[in-house]
Amino acid sequence: MPDPTVVALGSVDPALVRGPLRGQATFVAHPGPDDLAAAVGAIVRADAVVDRDALDRMPNCRVLARTGVGVDLVDVAEATARGIAVVITPDSGSQAVAEGVLGMALHLVKRFGPLNRLVREGQWARRAEVPVGDLCGSLVGIIGYGRIGRRVGVLAEAFGMRVLAHDPFATPPDAVNCPDVTELVAHSDIITLHLPLSDATRHLVDRRFLTAVKPGAVLVNCGRGGLVDLDAVRDALVAGRLSGVGLDVYDPEPPAHHPLFDHPDVLLTPHLMGMSIRAEAATYTDAAQGVADVLAGRRPAALANPEWMPASCAKERTR
Repeated sequence: MPDPTVVALGSVDPALVRGPLRGQATFVAHPGPDDLAAAVGAIVRADAVVDRDALDRMPNCRVLARTGVGVDLVDVAEATARGIAVVITPDSGSQAVAEGVLGMALHLVKRFGPLNRLVREGQWARRAEVPVGDLCGSLVGIIGYGRIGRRVGVLAEAFGMRVLAHDPFATPPDAVNCPDVTELVAHSDIITLHLPLSDATRHLVDRRFLTAVKPGAVLVNCGRGGLVDLDAVRDALVAGRLSGVGLDVYDPEPPAHHPLFDHPDVLLTPHLMGMSIRAEAATYTDAAQGVADVLAGRRPAALANPEWMPASCAKERTR
């Protein structure tokens, strides 16, 4: 009897997932309709849409493993209703994203972009016209203090930065907690976003938010693209309210070109801060392990639908 089929939804390197799946399932990197129909599980990339229609094409699916934590494009409610576990991989990319945040902050505060252009263009004599800032002694405001937000705080403190944190869903420790987000942004030299995207958080960074920002602050978004209103951010940057913007995430992805992208004090990366070489390997390994756990009747380490339980446990509960 052939092994069950696990498919890729999006581009997945087979070498990174076959280890945990060995002995459990055959992995198909480029599935056709028959593969989808037979699939008991899927490794799901961030840009893959898993809606009702996609689930209809996978009637035997028991587990979806998302490479990352965002499930904006996955119909979790529908998957749950069908008894499908939705695995996430929250720990694998936290360090990489946090490093990306500090890397963007360094680039923007130290003005690496403008200074690089001066040397390349033979404008050495103009170097005094570019003010170079400091991380040490500055204040970073972290909005969303989960795994990544906390890791950003640790790295920021290593640079000698002060930390404030605001989280509408969980209270940060007293030493860093700032219950009023307006107060946080009014004092922050660097603002970094790490909230999930929801109706309550969409366009959190809008014109009203930006009027409270400390003049000259740097904004970094490695969270979710929909957290920011790009028009409002561009106007704040042009007006000098913001001195720099770093974006790794967009809404939608890939994004249509926006005038903000042309500003010289904007740093853009294509949603890869959580996918360093080490983090990418860990993310796919964790996703595949989650699939293997479900197929073996075990509960995975992390779920977007924590109410899901293995069939054996569900039967036991109904006795």
